[in-house]
Amino acid sequence: MASAPFIELSGGIVEAMGQRLDAARPTPEGLLLRTGDGFLYAFLEDPSRISLADIGRLIGGEKEPPQHLVVLSPGRLPLALADEVVRGGGTLVEGARFAELARQLGLETLLGEGPRPAGRESKRLLPSAQQLDAIMHRARTWLDWGVPALALRFYRHASDAKPGFLPARIGIGRSLLALGLTEDAERAFDDVLVLRPNDLEARLGKAAVLGARAKPKEEVAVYRTLLAEDEARTEVRAHLVAALVDLGDWPSALVEINAMLALSPEDPSLRFLKSAALERTGHHPEARRERREARELGLTYDREVALCQHLGLAPPPPPQPPEPVAASPAPRSKARVPPKKAAPRPKPTRPPPRTTRAAPKRAPTRKRK
Repeated sequence: MASAPFIELSGGIVEAMGQRLDAARPTPEGLLLRTGDGFLYAFLEDPSRISLADIGRLIGGEKEPPQHLVVLSPGRLPLALADEVVRGGGTLVEGARFAELARQLGLETLLGEGPRPAGRESKRLLPSAQQLDAIMHRARTWLDWGVPALALRFYRHASDAKPGFLPARIGIGRSLLALGLTEDAERAFDDVLVLRPNDLEARLGKAAVLGARAKPKEEVAVYRTLLAEDEARTEVRAHLVAALVDLGDWPSALVEINAMLALSPEDPSLRFLKSAALERTGHHPEARRERREARELGLTYDREVALCQHLGLAPPPPPQPPEPVAASPAPRSKARVPPKKAAPRPKPTRPPPRTTRAAPKRAPTRKRK
């Protein structure tokens, strides 16, 4: 059975998100909380105790299978279980992101942490506006992190806090679209267009709905219409590039990528995208050159892998750790070597003293008579 502090933290997260609970059920692994709009929040305290069969019951084995499953855990699920959650259409919030969610909701004390210091509040914003701004920031963060289920929760919270707030409605539409609910997403964008017919974000959302319905040519046509109205709309061109890539029209995508690079020549992601377009159009040397340029401009390995997966390209080989540099031998201390003593010069040998040789004795001469 899950511990009491973990159950308190789980309930605090759902309550702080403004959820309306229909049912709550403790389990040996944690806590299940079902909301009225078809979400099932599965809080798992210890992922090591979860099996594939447990995940299967969460996805479709319940009496009322959830429309959306959100699995939350302070630990990391094994890779096979995480893949099963994603394959079943669920959303996974684990590890550091689980802790960040609790902190965003002001529940860091339940994590065993001290309260965050109060940030500097803008004097120009009323407290209600500050609260709305914080909710919208959380919503955008979770949508950027690829967790649309939580982004939808915060966008709806913002819409409830300020009815008629169009950015929140557009965020609701984007989150619904990311969850695959195209009908609901289109209604959300239509609600915005009724109030503001020329809203660019809502029109982009409507075009994205066409792409989600496997109508990429119609989606491209909408983007080209928006660009014809204003060629300076870089966000529209970015959506157009994505649609052309999905359509497989790489030559047209290369034209639009070059137009974007003319404004942002040092964007590493655009450089990589250009390398992919060059590779798909048969310009392999130029493609390798552009990819090297993207890395030099700051394209990280993880970002490159994510882009390759999105574009269906082979991932790059993992970076090799730098070879250890052999430590150069420490310079020998130059000890003073005593100079070699010069060999003593041989003393000059004096010639032996000259001895006088005795004159040879002569034979006595005879006297002449």
